[in-house]
Amino acid sequence: MFCKLISSCLNGFKSIEVHVEVDVCDGLPSFEIVGLPDNSVRESKERVKSAIKNSGFAFPVKRITVNLAPADIKKEGSLYDLPIALGLLGCMGIIPSDAFQDKIFLGELALDGTLRHVNGILPIVYSPPTSSVSYILPDTNALELSKAPHQALLYFHTLTEVIHYLINNELPLQPEIQEMPSTINYLDFEDVKGQEHIKRGLMIAAAGHHHTLLIGPPGCGKTMVAKRLPGILPSLSPQAQVELTKIYSLAKQISVSLPIKYRPFRAPHHTTTIQGLTGGGIHPKPGEISLAHQGVLFLDELLEFNRQVLETMRQPLEEGQITISRLNNQVTFPAQFLFIAATNPCPCGYYPDTHKCHCDLPSIRRYLNKLSGPLLDRLDLQLEMQPVSFHHLHKGTCLSTQEMKDKVQTARQIQASRFHSIGLNTNSEIPTKFLKTYCILTHEAEDLLDHWFNTIGSSARSYTSILKLARTIADLDDKDIIDEECMSEALSYRLLDRKFWA
Repeated sequence: MFCKLISSCLNGFKSIEVHVEVDVCDGLPSFEIVGLPDNSVRESKERVKSAIKNSGFAFPVKRITVNLAPADIKKEGSLYDLPIALGLLGCMGIIPSDAFQDKIFLGELALDGTLRHVNGILPIVYSPPTSSVSYILPDTNALELSKAPHQALLYFHTLTEVIHYLINNELPLQPEIQEMPSTINYLDFEDVKGQEHIKRGLMIAAAGHHHTLLIGPPGCGKTMVAKRLPGILPSLSPQAQVELTKIYSLAKQISVSLPIKYRPFRAPHHTTTIQGLTGGGIHPKPGEISLAHQGVLFLDELLEFNRQVLETMRQPLEEGQITISRLNNQVTFPAQFLFIAATNPCPCGYYPDTHKCHCDLPSIRRYLNKLSGPLLDRLDLQLEMQPVSFHHLHKGTCLSTQEMKDKVQTARQIQASRFHSIGLNTNSEIPTKFLKTYCILTHEAEDLLDHWFNTIGSSARSYTSILKLARTIADLDDKDIIDEECMSEALSYRLLDRKFWA
């Protein structure tokens, strides 16, 4: 007897249809799974056998062959347990073969026949609601899939329930999806005493999505302000929530009790590898830069990272995505994060405090030159932080996260209105050909920028970064044209362009 069902697998974010072909024939008893299965798929033989027996059915003592097609794609995970078990029952004549049509089966089986939660399932079922295919799924995945647009998602608790549905069309009571109220408690900038110019810089970074470098001695608050940055970013749209949940589902880091509704903050240690940062593996999975999608990626002690690791940041910073290539396989993960990096100004960390720092200029240059020019050019803001004085530590009022978020939201709305016709969201995305259209300068601002470049000699990428940065400052100040004041502030954030040790 032969039976065929449809399941699915993932290639990056792309769902690929997998045909589960089951053949049961006379011969020496055996159970073989072919089609490039990994160990977790091979082990499904024991789970399927016990689940069928404990669900009240006899397991066939015959020669069993299961083929997972296409055979040139590696299969991994336990989601094929359910289709394999149903295929065997179909070959035994318990389930009519036509009951498998227009259905996709996904699920892991416990030894007692219970359906268990499947990791990475959201990207698989995320398809247009007009699709005529029904998905047969574990009920423990119901909350995770509550945002999926597909209408035909059928949930089951046990193998027996699936069998009764396929034979008698008896659909069990579907789980009532009740999302738990989400309380997002972002850290408040009101806790940061002093450093008002840094708050202003980070507000600009959030408003225009500008990548930022914080430079300052130990203890001045670099990590403290970075951790509070997600709180001033605009709230995630429903579409962004689904996209972010798909990434965490694929990375097997999602909570089954709450969809992702908050801006992520990722802060990998400086010992992280290239694969840990960008993603990868035999079956490519998202790395830290993709897990920071729609949020903040913070690299503390930037110059302690391996230089090769840092150089891999160039593509995602420029394109908002990362492409990982493997033999006969290439996957692309989204990586539209706001990059915040922090570093000390010298090896000891206390330059230019002559009482604490005894580093000479050559050692400072060598230390800062660990950061390559191409990567530095992609950091629009370079903010210098100083130790907080006793007066500021005891100051009563500070700019709060909510006040900063309101200003950022207003600037984002201005940008959304401006770029509506060309499909952009923030000033940092302005293509070079549109710079003259959207970054109009007064004569005074143009003269200031001209003098800057004649004096400093920055790169062409720095030129575009400064214009986009000035455009964001003008938006925050509700100005249609970039004037001398906006340009002057933008140039003040190019710290490493004008320092003699750069």
